Amino acid sequence: MSMISLWASGVGATELFVEAESFDIKGGWVVDQQFMDIMGSPYLMAHGMGMPVANASVQVVFPKTGTYYAHVRTFNWTSPWKKAEGPGKFKLAVGGKLLPVVLGDKGSEWMWQEAGKVNVNKREITLTLHDLTGFNGRCDAIYFTTRPEDVPPSDIKELDAFRRKLLALPDVPETAGRYDLVVVGGGIAGISAAVAAARLGCRVALINDRPVLGGNNSSEIRVHLGGRIETGPYKELGGLQKEFGHTRGGNAKPAEFYEDEKKADIVANEENITCFANYHVMSVEMEGQIIRAVMAKHIENGTEKRFVAPLFADCTGDGSVGYLAGANYRMGREGRDEFGEMTAPEQADKMTMGASVQWYSTDEGKPVGFPFFNYGVEFNDNSCEKVRMGEWTWETGMNYDQIRDFERIRDYGLMVIYSNWSYLKNNFRENEPYRNLKLKWVAYISGKRESRRLMGDYILKEDDIRKHVAHEDGTAATTWSIDLHYPDPKNTEYFPGAEFKSIAKHINIYPYPVPYRCLYSRNVNNLFMAGRNISVTHVALGTTRVMRTTGMLGEVVGMAATLCKQHNELPRGIYQRHLDKLKILMREGVGKKGLPNNQLFNQGGTLANPPQMK
Repeated sequence: MSMISLWASGVGATELFVEAESFDIKGGWVVDQQFMDIMGSPYLMAHGMGMPVANASVQVVFPKTGTYYAHVRTFNWTSPWKKAEGPGKFKLAVGGKLLPVVLGDKGSEWMWQEAGKVNVNKREITLTLHDLTGFNGRCDAIYFTTRPEDVPPSDIKELDAFRRKLLALPDVPETAGRYDLVVVGGGIAGISAAVAAARLGCRVALINDRPVLGGNNSSEIRVHLGGRIETGPYKELGGLQKEFGHTRGGNAKPAEFYEDEKKADIVANEENITCFANYHVMSVEMEGQIIRAVMAKHIENGTEKRFVAPLFADCTGDGSVGYLAGANYRMGREGRDEFGEMTAPEQADKMTMGASVQWYSTDEGKPVGFPFFNYGVEFNDNSCEKVRMGEWTWETGMNYDQIRDFERIRDYGLMVIYSNWSYLKNNFRENEPYRNLKLKWVAYISGKRESRRLMGDYILKEDDIRKHVAHEDGTAATTWSIDLHYPDPKNTEYFPGAEFKSIAKHINIYPYPVPYRCLYSRNVNNLFMAGRNISVTHVALGTTRVMRTTGMLGEVVGMAATLCKQHNELPRGIYQRHLDKLKILMREGVGKKGLPNNQLFNQGGTLANPPQMK
């Protein structure tokens, strides 16, 4: 067992500060880092789907014995919908003694809650988190002080400074090494960019803020791959996915369907890639319009590293690196007149496609109970969803900011699942089909579709795709329909303004090569992007966002980064002076030759190829 012994002691209070995510025994608690940029830190969450989870614990060393006052930073997560005691209840034990205060069920924002007074008779002691409900209680940090009036700050910037002081974090992070390319984001696009660049001779750092690679296609989120490979002018693009793509379709399936080990192996087996799992990029160093370095923090132990490179690829989905670097970006829907898009709304607005918290149940062959759960979303026999699982159609947050409001968006996804399931199990008059069902899996990492889109030298729009406008720098072909999501009108009937179900409207397309100019920033000169954050309108995103497509675009970025290294260029220079060389690389591909196309599921609907594509 590791031991935490960081403290401050002086003329005033004697203090001990413990980050919950650093607990070495997590028990059934999970580390949630999705909202670090909003609330300041990762945290531990008791994600038990209504069943209390196993204890989390850590051994700490107090600066001295004596009487301490304990404060816990926590959040009553259902408070946006019901001003009452919440379900995320837990307690803190110090040295095996359970403190009497119930935590996590009060207030309406992240707050420091008094946990009680503790007599510390020996300096080495174990802290334990006891979950009481299994309903997503959350603990960010624990603070002990010998002065009862001391409470840590709530302001995010002040709290960050407070953390850094008490945890003795260095002012300058250690350098993680120098690389030819730093790829941030370990989803399908990021994996593809890193592997393509590595196989062509670049030294690559791949930074991923989860322990598992794959992003939306990982076992943590469970969205299957969409789109086609072996299509368009460069049929070798997408060959990497024959190596690491999963071979069974389906959303919200058991974890093994998503074959996480393939993604881990392809990265681990590339000698030119160093993978930094569990690191979240927090800041960037700029020199004019050039990124010199990115700084990342480990989501469990707080270690900070500095990554230096001449080139960076933002594959975060949220465009996080671009945002930190001051890249031009868009968010929401463009108005119809701006780009002449017939599918766009008349007026621009902030609406985006939403995020999905997927789930499924299993038949246990005998009655299975579920706690009553009612925290502000009311169901009845007509409005309840009479289903055994929920996949992409369970979608929240379309009318909220997918960055600033993302914790609320994810939490609403959890709340409607629990509320609906509780109703089916406990209130629904015809609940015979649900009596033997157990809520088996609920994602706590939410699958996003849309947030920031970083602007490049070209913005792909609806007319390009529908009229098949030819561009000399066309790369990987997008094949998915223009697939845009909207609140489900039936769901709106019952939950106006608080929808949690969506519908999709599809416009079929011909395979369309995405211009290379959409894959680098127009104002941050050494920044590539691949994934759902490339330079497209909201409407065009409807086709480019699926993961086989984003993976192919990641390959193109890896190839372009290699040419940048070879010719001492920035991304724009490849378009201006070396496009012919990029076309050669795209034609050759970087995947292993002779592998069968095992990526034939969920290809999406397309029309026959037009004459110019034959």
